[in-house]
Amino acid sequence: MDKVITIDKAIDHIKDGMTIMVGGFLGCGSPHRLIDALVNKGVKDLTIIANDTAYVDYGVGKLVVNKQVKKVIASHIGTNKETGRQMNEKETEVELVPQGTLAERIRSGGSGLGGFLTPTGVGTIVEEGKEKMDIDGTTYILELPLKADIALIGGSKVDKKGNIYYNKATKNFNPVMATAADVVIVEAEELVEIGDINPNDVMTPSVYVDYIVGGGK
Repeated sequence: MDKVITIDKAIDHIKDGMTIMVGGFLGCGSPHRLIDALVNKGVKDLTIIANDTAYVDYGVGKLVVNKQVKKVIASHIGTNKETGRQMNEKETEVELVPQGTLAERIRSGGSGLGGFLTPTGVGTIVEEGKEKMDIDGTTYILELPLKADIALIGGSKVDKKGNIYYNKATKNFNPVMATAADVVIVEAEELVEIGDINPNDVMTPSVYVDYIVGGGK
C-alpha cells in the first residue's frame, strides 16, 4: 500500500468529536502543515492530547484559538493565554497532567497496559478521583492509559515506507504517540526513498505508520 497521501486526504480521516494526539513540544517537532489543514477544515469538539497548547499563533494552539477543541489533556497551557481564558470561562475542559505522567500514560496506552503506579501527585489535587495503593510503605496513584483515534506526528526524515528519524529535540512526544493511536499520520519534513535512512537511526518503525504527508524538502 502506498502510504504517501495528500494533506487533504490525510485530514479527511479526522471527524468532529475525535480524540487526537499531536506531537511536539511548544511547537518543536509538531506537524505544522497538518495542524494548519485541520484549522482550515474546521472540525469541532476535538479532544486534544499534547504536551502543551503551544502559542496562540503557533502549533496546536491554533486549534484552541479557533475553538475546535472540547477538551485538552496536557502538561501545561501557560504559553497560550487563550487556553487559560477558555478554561476559566468553562468553554473548554482542561486536564493538566504532570509531564512524566503524561508521557507514561501514553506509553501505557501504546503498550496495551491497564495503567501504572506513580507517587507523583500524591497529596495534591492530581490524586482526586483516582485509585490509590500503598506498597511497601509508599502511596501510589493509579494512572490510566491514554489512547487516541488519530495521532498526528512530525518526522524530520521519513522514508516512503514510513520509517522515521527525528532530529534532536523534535523527537520529544512523537515516538510514544505513534504507538498509541488507531491511525498514525506523519508529516515528513524531508521525504526520502526506502533505504535512505540508516536502520540504526530509525526511531519509529514503519509498522506504526499508516499515512505519510510529504515533505517540506
